[in-house]
Amino acid sequence: MSTLFISDLHLDESRPAVTRAFIDWLQTTAATAHALYILGDFFESWVGDDNHSALIDQVARALQQYTTQTAPVYLMHGNRDFLIGQAFCQQTGCQLIDDPYSVTLYQRPTLLMHGDTLCTGDTDYLAFRAMVRNPQWQQQLLAKPLTERLALAKQLRSASMQANSNKAEDIMDVTEDQVHMVMQQFHCQLLIHGHTHRPAIHDLGEGRVRIVLGDWHQQGW
Repeated sequence: MSTLFISDLHLDESRPAVTRAFIDWLQTTAATAHALYILGDFFESWVGDDNHSALIDQVARALQQYTTQTAPVYLMHGNRDFLIGQAFCQQTGCQLIDDPYSVTLYQRPTLLMHGDTLCTGDTDYLAFRAMVRNPQWQQQLLAKPLTERLALAKQLRSASMQANSNKAEDIMDVTEDQVHMVMQQFHCQLLIHGHTHRPAIHDLGEGRVRIVLGDWHQQGW
């Protein structure tokens, strides 16, 4: 039995092949897993649990079948889908987990993160993140009509792409000091995260390892 980790699928109607690949993966590679952790940016965007589409319903059915028949699924918010709520989890059987999240894996203290808070050089993004993670801001957003939320999500995605195109590559990667600090804070030997789309296994010395998960639309699955 294995414990599986994925992140940054960015599921979206514009990339149906990734959705098909994920569902096929659930039924094959993940069929014998002990547990599945999804570490953020599972969807390209999420404007509220009241939004329904063919893609969302298809994925929800696949997850519900998986959590009922195969293994538990632990879901972490990313910077794209931080509005996923309890209604979606009740529908699918997924369990929302905090970011960061401590767990002992095979007798090894492990820390799971999406990874965006490790990129402390990107101060503009961190300020934006603080705003959108504010419960009051989220409550006000979710009170708006669905069509208005969908339009805002499209606008924010476009603005994010434009902003990222003008940023230095190192700004959008983790900072080593933050990695060491958070691993020390949580007394972990293994850190697993996504977000940066730079898959790698980093040996940090003294038995500590940082594993970065890849995305599913540029780097394949």
